[in-house]
Amino acid sequence: MPRLKYASVARVVVILGLFCLWLQIMLSASSGGMYRDGDYTNKAWESQINDPFEEELMNANETSEQVLALVPPELHKYLTVHPRNITANSTEKIATKNITEIVRAITRYNDAQMVYNEDIFGPVTNDTIIIAIQVHTRLTYLRHLIVSLAQARDIDRTLLIFSHDYYDEEINALVRTIDFTKVMQIFYPYSIQTHPREFPGMDPNDCPRDAKFEQAVKLKCNNALHPDLHGHYREAKYTQTKHHWWWKANRIFNQLSCTNGHTGMVVFLEEDHYVAEDFIHMLSLLKSTADRSCPHCEILSLGTYLKTYQYHVNSDKRKKHQNLNYIQQVRSANEQRRKNEPQSWNFQLYPNLYTHTQKVEITPWHSSMHNMGFAFNRTVWNNIMELQEQFCEYDDYNWDYSLLHLSQNRPGKEKFKVIVCKGPRVFHIGECGFHHKKSNCNASTVISKVQKLLQNAKPYMYPSRVTASVTAGGAKHNKKLVKGNGGWGDIRDRELCANMTQIGRQPRRNVYYA
Repeated sequence: MPRLKYASVARVVVILGLFCLWLQIMLSASSGGMYRDGDYTNKAWESQINDPFEEELMNANETSEQVLALVPPELHKYLTVHPRNITANSTEKIATKNITEIVRAITRYNDAQMVYNEDIFGPVTNDTIIIAIQVHTRLTYLRHLIVSLAQARDIDRTLLIFSHDYYDEEINALVRTIDFTKVMQIFYPYSIQTHPREFPGMDPNDCPRDAKFEQAVKLKCNNALHPDLHGHYREAKYTQTKHHWWWKANRIFNQLSCTNGHTGMVVFLEEDHYVAEDFIHMLSLLKSTADRSCPHCEILSLGTYLKTYQYHVNSDKRKKHQNLNYIQQVRSANEQRRKNEPQSWNFQLYPNLYTHTQKVEITPWHSSMHNMGFAFNRTVWNNIMELQEQFCEYDDYNWDYSLLHLSQNRPGKEKFKVIVCKGPRVFHIGECGFHHKKSNCNASTVISKVQKLLQNAKPYMYPSRVTASVTAGGAKHNKKLVKGNGGWGDIRDRELCANMTQIGRQPRRNVYYA
């Protein structure tokens, strides 16, 4: 009997121990998410929000010989890292500036509206293709984006507008070395960098993110009465991205002198994108196809998040995956990412995506599939502006989900329609710091995979025509958003967003720099 009693006690102890271990693992997993409520994962630009260690690790990665081998020698200058900065964070300034100096510099550049290389490539016209690039601090990726843009045919007919939310001399110096087309820099003036201890940054008296409402009221913190729909208080590092995107779009369409009357396409990219050499050619094909077959298509999309997983353990599973249709491939890849199964991913050339006659799809625009390398013109922007309140009031810190909410609530109109090329011309290379662990993160690995894919696809670049198919989109993509992902409950964020549309067009000033 004592032995049985001892055995029972031992079993209970073992079970309790296992339960505690399981509980600890679950708590660790939940705390690892950037946001516990809402869909705050699988975002292309969310990987901008890294901790300093991740940024330092990523930016310290030297460009591998494998990557350099696929870059023309004359473009290596854009990948050159000065010896003094090899071990430094890209955000370390060459010449230290205080906040007052940075604000002055930002004001000076924004007032000047300087278009570099205009004397070489001619003035900006109403149909010039504008490529708007949102830049944070990830210098390594920005270097490779510039290299990919430099290799694009007809890039000299475009205007590159780099929109920065961080003032950095090294990034500025890189952008000003671009000599293959017209370039402009604009600087988001309400950044965390320039407002480190006040709104729109984090005021010391702002409520803690996880404070309960009753606790916040007792603390009398600034935004106590305005938590988001999940009961959390704002975090500036998340709200800044939506503010920056909205400011950038308003700046380009409504405020710059050189874009006054511009009716051409504006292509939206980010610092961790990589373009194919024929992306401008494909943009033209998409536009002509839309004009001919889909005059109600408001948006063109050059990129997708189509990414495949190579299962080295089970080749049958890999073959099965490659035989799936396009939508199934996307869903399967996302499902495997959610399951977090052991995997090594790769970009893959699918049959019928890159061929002599390439396929495009006409479908309802959806934020999670069509927010990369997408383009629209002033007519569409005016439609957005008519519903700007939908964008600024929606409780979601993501600009693309806010745009989706606007799209789904257009009075008397259907959702935005998009025409998207199934063979992507824009790729997301910014995996470091988000999908990969810090210990084995190497930007060159991702970049080389994209380079090899484009090299393999080169015989099928510059197709003479495309064939369009119309789809209704999946049930998930047509499901109306009931509520946002949160992070946007603070009334100050909503007011700042609304006020950005009130600023009028500013005259271009002639300012000369030493």
